[in-house]
Amino acid sequence: MIPLRDVIPSRTPPVVTTAIIIVNALVFVFELTLTEPQLRALFGQFGLVPARLALPTVLTSMFLHGGWLHVIGNMWCLWIFGDNVEDRMGHVRFFVFYLLCGALAAAGQVFVTPGSLVPTVGASGAIAGVMGEYLVLYPRSRILTLIPIFVFIQLIEIPAIYFLLFWFVIQFFSGVGSLATSAGEASGGIAFWAHVAGFVAGTLGVLLFRRPERQRVEWWHDPRR
Repeated sequence: MIPLRDVIPSRTPPVVTTAIIIVNALVFVFELTLTEPQLRALFGQFGLVPARLALPTVLTSMFLHGGWLHVIGNMWCLWIFGDNVEDRMGHVRFFVFYLLCGALAAAGQVFVTPGSLVPTVGASGAIAGVMGEYLVLYPRSRILTLIPIFVFIQLIEIPAIYFLLFWFVIQFFSGVGSLATSAGEASGGIAFWAHVAGFVAGTLGVLLFRRPERQRVEWWHDPRR
């Protein structure tokens, strides 16, 4: 399932979400200028390596990505879900929330695979936190989703609660499956437990970061569809 957009317009400009996307894009453009050995060295120094954990890499790893699909997929999901969460929280709270979810996601991955020497990179854990927060704030929202079925393509509006819970269940069981490999290192390079930890952190973060003056949600639907 490929999410295309949600149905709730943001009432304020998503300046933090946009800034995070721009920074990630600029870092990825820099990565493209590196040779393969240089890129491996960059990931080894600034990626999160559980077996030799360095606290600064908890932050720096959030802005590195392993390829075009990795960065585009992450930034697209952040754009879909981040603007509404930022609107509800406010810009500063959202920025702190985003970094905190990323840090807790990293902690989850380190806890499950403490001996791994594979660098973990990407904003997926932090964005999973945003998705978890979106689930709590907007469970009745709908996600316009592209579902390819063999040669056919279906566009379906799926309630956010079903879309996001399905995504979480997939991450959880994929993480469980990765435990059958050596410290999860042969699971396609995907940090499933960072996704799980980030998502859980996001669902709980609503208790601390939601602004009380923005409890009311204005549900919106385009009558032309």
